[in-house]
Amino acid sequence: MNDKVAPRPSNWNLPNALTLLRIVMVPFFIWAFLADDGAYGPLRWVAVVLFVLAIYTDKLDGDIARARGLVTSFGKIADPIADKLLIGSALIMLSAVGELWWWVTIVMLVREVGITVLRFVVIRYGVMAASKGGKLKTVMQTVAIFVFLLPVTPAIPWLSVVAYVIMLAALAVTVVTGVDYLVKAWQLVRSGRGRAGTAPVKE
Repeated sequence: MNDKVAPRPSNWNLPNALTLLRIVMVPFFIWAFLADDGAYGPLRWVAVVLFVLAIYTDKLDGDIARARGLVTSFGKIADPIADKLLIGSALIMLSAVGELWWWVTIVMLVREVGITVLRFVVIRYGVMAASKGGKLKTVMQTVAIFVFLLPVTPAIPWLSVVAYVIMLAALAVTVVTGVDYLVKAWQLVRSGRGRAGTAPVKE
């Protein structure tokens, strides 16, 4: 009986193309937000639409990759990076125009950049895919940023309160999942070194 090993999916596939598209959309999102210049007019709505479309590609590429068996190591790394570029740019711009506390943005960015660097540091021991907690964090951040981006939010006090409540909840999940990733990275490194230590020595 011959057990055939399934071929690895190529990195040149639709889910990865959608991930790259999300990265390309980030500069246009930034331009629309900054070009609005605090007017809360049509360009601010353009920024909202671009943000929503970019976030949708995140869900779409994951669904397609899992349904068609197109999950790749490149996708596992590039997908969270694309998310961080989009979320990070939105947080920075909201803080730059005084709509979000800088300390919230700084804590989130330190966590995001730190975990991204950590992924590359431990990649020789294995790939750390996004956890369920990490995905929950992304969803909460996305919802909070969406509410903040809406041009009508500054004019509606209760909506501003909702935006801050969701953002603070997202911040809590961000910190907790960051610690969880640190623990998983340590376990991955330890298991990798353990396997290396028990490997037979070639003479």
